[in-house]
Amino acid sequence: MFNIALLAFALVAAGVGLPPAAAPPTAVKFDDFFVDRTMRVDYFHGGDEKREFFSIDQIYDQGIWAGSRTRLLDDFDNGRYYVKVYDAASQALLFSRGFDTIFGEYRTTEPAAKGVLRTFHETALIPFPKKPIRFAIEARGEKNQLREVFGQQIDPASYFVRREALPKGVQVYTSLKSGDPHGKVDVVVVGEGYTAAEAKKYKRDLDRYVRHFFSVEPFASKKKSFNFYGVLKPSQDSGIDEPSHGSYKNTAVGASFDALDSERYVLTEDNRALRDIAAAAPYDAIYIMVNSARYGGGGIYNLYSTFTTDNQWSKYIFIHEFGHSFGGLADEYYSSATSYGEFYAKGVEPTEPNITALLDPKNLKWRALLTPGTAVPTPWEKADYDVMDKAYQKQRKELNERIAKAKRGGAAKAEVARLVAESEALSAANGKKVDAYMAKSAFKGQVGAFLGAGYSSEGLYRPMLDCIMFNRGEKPFCKVCAGALERAIARYEE
Repeated sequence: MFNIALLAFALVAAGVGLPPAAAPPTAVKFDDFFVDRTMRVDYFHGGDEKREFFSIDQIYDQGIWAGSRTRLLDDFDNGRYYVKVYDAASQALLFSRGFDTIFGEYRTTEPAAKGVLRTFHETALIPFPKKPIRFAIEARGEKNQLREVFGQQIDPASYFVRREALPKGVQVYTSLKSGDPHGKVDVVVVGEGYTAAEAKKYKRDLDRYVRHFFSVEPFASKKKSFNFYGVLKPSQDSGIDEPSHGSYKNTAVGASFDALDSERYVLTEDNRALRDIAAAAPYDAIYIMVNSARYGGGGIYNLYSTFTTDNQWSKYIFIHEFGHSFGGLADEYYSSATSYGEFYAKGVEPTEPNITALLDPKNLKWRALLTPGTAVPTPWEKADYDVMDKAYQKQRKELNERIAKAKRGGAAKAEVARLVAESEALSAANGKKVDAYMAKSAFKGQVGAFLGAGYSSEGLYRPMLDCIMFNRGEKPFCKVCAGALERAIARYEE
């Protein structure tokens, strides 16, 4: 039986963790330990830069288990956190999954460094156990080692496990059904900021983005490995919150621009509402499709991704953010403004498959794909690129500030529209300029180790000169990113 009042502190700064668990088994037979249902574990996760705590909120019996029944243990070694499920009697490891969180990003920001406490609501989906389990969360320390920071026994027979019906008024669309959810990647696209009168627009947007998804590799070649569902609970208002613009909307899942005080970052902190709506269909991955023409989106590994529908870069955002949320890929750009401080610790190899600190150049993590004869690290025309990009980022920031000030100040719609058009034109021109620059590079198409990645101009490297994880545009994933996505897809195939 679980205790919803239990609070466990992770003494990260002191290096104190919970007792180590038993060694993992070589194989787990699903039917020996689980039934074909999903246990949804909702919990609170908070703290600041140095402190971290967890407490269980609610536990649900909710729908079939959409994930694989044969690949229950995660060996990707990616994500700041791991959820692990142990048999309470034998302490055998039954299930594990790496993931990232909004809190994990928050604790790299300036407010967290100043000791400002924040708490976020999170969810772990696990197969529904037949017998009592120990639910555990591990977090990475300073050297990226995993250490257990929370553990609690859960009895699946407890009358505190909630088994109520799902919310009413949610419309479900089957956009693509390739087969049994247990052997497919089940993606649910949650509509956000669509009113009841905009339901037809939601369906049109859903169809065009699913079509685009399967025009991009490696998804095009793996179409039969996916199921896509659209889920819509109409919002009271059209669009979403834009706090820095002085605009607020009442919407289904509470998504907002200005997440973590980054103007283009779109997230929701109303995790409970999101999960209640998404549960209308079986899912392994969540998209939040935002009804907006403004540039914005976000993606967090094994949490969800967001994108806006009607911007000139929306197709790029749609694919880029899925690279984060599904493939665990890092951002490869290093010059755009973010709210993060030191997102990656210096001298520590990142867990993401597509960036490296290059601590051991002879054993580059993607050495199997390295272009023969390519130097590591790989010289490229970075100095000239940085001059060009710095000028653009300055103009972009100034325009964004003028737009926000105009909207907050109640400027005439025509003036706001003029500023927005100027910003979009600047962005389009820069995109063409960067693409032309990359096309002329002597290192185009080579796999090496290119300086500049993960929000850092120095100290981190990316695999190829250009990639959809590096720069805007309808361009392919680099070879390393594509390979990581293929491995992620295979995890769900049976």
